[in-house]
Amino acid sequence: MVVCLAMVLLLNGVLSVSAAGDCEVCVGFLQRIYGSLVSTHQDLSPTLVEDELVRACAEVQGKEARLCYYLGASSDAATRVTASVARPLASHVPVEKICQRLSSTDNQICELKYEQQLWDLSSAGLLKLRVAELKRVLSSWGEECRGCLEKHEFVNLIQEKAHHHHHEQHYMDL
Repeated sequence: MVVCLAMVLLLNGVLSVSAAGDCEVCVGFLQRIYGSLVSTHQDLSPTLVEDELVRACAEVQGKEARLCYYLGASSDAATRVTASVARPLASHVPVEKICQRLSSTDNQICELKYEQQLWDLSSAGLLKLRVAELKRVLSSWGEECRGCLEKHEFVNLIQEKAHHHHHEQHYMDL
């Protein structure tokens, strides 16, 4: 009986730790916020962390915007659980642990995954794409090519903006 209970507790601990490893959007987003805060401030307060979270959420798109909605840090969110992130982050609790705790109340948080997109961002690679695909690349970054009429204009803008979006982009080696 004791052995069974120990096995259940051990298995439960292993599953909850592996669940935190699946929270790639939560961990990635909060890690960036935490890194930014630590590099600019010596002391972190929950209010400072919450303000930074809301500010960062106003600028993100895609899966990170969905995470902000779940956390209540976006303007259209129905609930607000930002304190569940701000207090532990201000106390330097590891981001993985915060995401694990959040997932116990809302499992959608750890179900968010970054879209795996592979693009060859060399000139030759981009020139192989159709204009609609080039527009899709820009759109996934939240960018738009205003006034672009020629394919090479889209290619030039993508290459110019690529370094701003390196954390979202996976490069394909040829």
